[in-house]
Amino acid sequence: MNLDKIYRAAHVLKNFIRKTDVIKCAGVGNGTCAGAAPGCELYLKTENLQITGSFKVRGAYYKISSLTDDEKKQGVIACSAGNHAQGVALSAERAGIAAKIFIPSIAPISKIEATKKYGAEVILVDGVYDDAYEAAINWQNENGGVFIHPFDDSDVIAGQGTVGLELLEQIPDLDAVVVPVGGGGLASGVAYAIKN
Repeated sequence: MNLDKIYRAAHVLKNFIRKTDVIKCAGVGNGTCAGAAPGCELYLKTENLQITGSFKVRGAYYKISSLTDDEKKQGVIACSAGNHAQGVALSAERAGIAAKIFIPSIAPISKIEATKKYGAEVILVDGVYDDAYEAAINWQNENGGVFIHPFDDSDVIAGQGTVGLELLEQIPDLDAVVVPVGGGGLASGVAYAIKN
């Protein structure tokens, strides 16, 4: 990973994603933050208002944009319970390439339908995420294609890191950033961008 990669991701994404707002939390700046000094200001980055409803589209789009022509011809494969699935599906649709998304059967129907709406082929797999992941990898091993990992990929991490660049532009004097951690792609990208 390097900072140039995150800046390249920001350039690629600038005409595709939304630069989401940061909003100040009312009632928090009066010193009522648990353990915070008086005058603490808390802001939220509204990635829930991103296209597809999640930051995941940032990494998916940047990863797909970095594929070679030969890789694009093979199509992409992903596994997700919803947010990454939608990001990959929309990104593949925009790139004009085929997407096959393996989704655990316990995923919310709204996420499954949204993924289909973006043009991906959805394969429902009985069980949980790990079962769908295994099915996706097995399919790739037998049939080819490029697997778009939801977090363990430097291009995906760079795309997620653009959230950190936006935060620094929007709140240049921020003191701390709290990032939720699932797989770690968002936390890795945001931490790298902000620390560097």
